[in-house]
Amino acid sequence: MAIYIAITVLIIACPCALGLATPTAVMVGSGLAARRGILIKDAKALELSHKIKVLVFDKTGTLTVGKPQVTSYQVVSETDSQLVYLAEQESHHPLAQAVVTYLQSKIKKPNQQLSVFKDRPGLGVEAKIGKKRILIGTDRLLRLEKIDLSDNWQLKAKALQQEAQTVSFVMIDNKVVGLIGIADTLKEDAKEAVALIKALKIKTVMLTGDNKLAAQRIADQLGIDEVTAEVLPQDKADIVKKLQRENGQARVVAMVGDGINDAPALARADIGIAMGTGTDVAINTGDIVLVKGTLGKMVEAIDISRKTYGVIKQNLFWAFGYNVIGIPIAAGLLYPLTGWLLSPVIASMAMALSSTSVVLNSLRLKSSH
Repeated sequence: MAIYIAITVLIIACPCALGLATPTAVMVGSGLAARRGILIKDAKALELSHKIKVLVFDKTGTLTVGKPQVTSYQVVSETDSQLVYLAEQESHHPLAQAVVTYLQSKIKKPNQQLSVFKDRPGLGVEAKIGKKRILIGTDRLLRLEKIDLSDNWQLKAKALQQEAQTVSFVMIDNKVVGLIGIADTLKEDAKEAVALIKALKIKTVMLTGDNKLAAQRIADQLGIDEVTAEVLPQDKADIVKKLQRENGQARVVAMVGDGINDAPALARADIGIAMGTGTDVAINTGDIVLVKGTLGKMVEAIDISRKTYGVIKQNLFWAFGYNVIGIPIAAGLLYPLTGWLLSPVIASMAMALSSTSVVLNSLRLKSSH
């Protein structure tokens, strides 16, 4: 009877310890991350982060500070500048707000009003003021509208783009009347964070709606492996999907972003990482939130995931180990040789020790940082 009791106790102990192995490690790992300014909303994201093979970055607000400033303004006519001010004032895009801030103290406030305004995501803005049609945006918008660009404007735009500036063309009644160069400062820790991520053998990719020259310049400064420029917001999720199955192999892809336009890509990625300084839509969509928007925290999140995964494996080893050894002994494996039998009391102690060791091993994560 004692043998049956001991075996039963150990059999009960196995699922108890196994049931604690993963949740306790994940709970402690999530708590550790929260204390480090990393909010993990989905336990699956913590378990998957150590498997990341590709990390995709948005540019504005993620790799850059997200507070662009006008560095070159080449619209000669004040009347045209007033139209630019009115059109950009209706947009909530950071680039548009940079133009509005720049013009506020440089022009007389216009008395006119817009009759039509339309945001064109990834391209720019469109407005109608009186009888004039105003377009402000990228060279891609210019091509879509089939507006000719003179050699003079091309040279000016290329010079700004080579300095990593975003160029917005000003078009009134289908004629280019000026351009605006806008620059954003790279985050102080961006280059170091990218280097640390690459040291983990993770491929880095940057997606941006910016022009190719400016995007490549920034990618070169940061050491990013691959850059895709002039991307429309709706295309970002498709690119993430393609990266997940590149070369016919399934890969874990994480996306880091901060804007409304990044939300579909954050949802599409295996792990969506949102900057805590970004929009509510991005934060709600992300599986992990970097509370202060610091890129270095992303590296910490991956490190915590790797350590948590290591502890989970150890927990499973302990949970199985006690029972793999204990059950045969309780069944009398050693009795013919030594006369030993495992008493129900010792089996109960082993059961408690099995679960306790799993919990204590998980708590070791607290002291890993």
